Amino acid sequence: MNIIEVSHLVKKFNHHIVAVNDISFSVGKGEIFAFLGPNGAGKTTTIKILTTLLHPTSGSVKLNGFNVVENPNDTRKSFGIVFQDQSLDTELTAYENMKFHAVLYGVPKAVYKPRIQELLTLVELWDRKDEIVSKFSGGMKRRLEIARGLLHHPSVLFLDEPTVGLDPQTRNLIWNYILDLNKKEGITIFFTTHYMEEAERWAGRIAIIDHGSIVTEGTATELKARTGKDNLEDAFLELTGKVIRDEEAGSKDNMRTMSRAWGRR
Repeated sequence: MNIIEVSHLVKKFNHHIVAVNDISFSVGKGEIFAFLGPNGAGKTTTIKILTTLLHPTSGSVKLNGFNVVENPNDTRKSFGIVFQDQSLDTELTAYENMKFHAVLYGVPKAVYKPRIQELLTLVELWDRKDEIVSKFSGGMKRRLEIARGLLHHPSVLFLDEPTVGLDPQTRNLIWNYILDLNKKEGITIFFTTHYMEEAERWAGRIAIIDHGSIVTEGTATELKARTGKDNLEDAFLELTGKVIRDEEAGSKDNMRTMSRAWGRR
């Protein structure tokens, strides 16, 4: 069963700049799926369409059975998202950040109180629940954001560069939490990354996107076999003709766009 279905998706800006060029793909329920591509490839635009922030120029997009254009509110209830840039209120405590999210989503108090404890315990922050978030390390903030994104029981969790800027040990810890959630709750994980080893190690399936088009998709093993390469980085280079770059440009603008759009809900 597919929880995400994208068919012939096109997004143009100013009627002639093609950001997404007729892409089709699907993501199965409970799958861990990665978007891998250089800056400007179309990853962020696609994610924005999937999360109701942009309207497609043409094509069909469904998430959890809902058409994202026709049913934006139901779509939003179906997913959680962790931004590349930190989006917590650092002047609030960890618990207050979680409670605010619950109120935003209309989660009843009888439901969110035990859910907050469950999730903060899962990411090992329950004993720090009453501390101001500004005192947290980068890894702690990321763990809190993951917990917050899961508070309303979403079917899909979108992770935009979830471990960027974190040290290798913390990155590994974050992924252990994500995998645990995937196994325990059956939640679908859709993440973007520029870390080759992250895509290869954690994704069940990878879609390589470049110039707004999906070049190919498959497991890391399939992509390497398809290109006759021994590692994913060489396979990526063979398929796209370029070395992948860090995606720093525009990340703050993306965060501001998301915050404004959700503030209007």
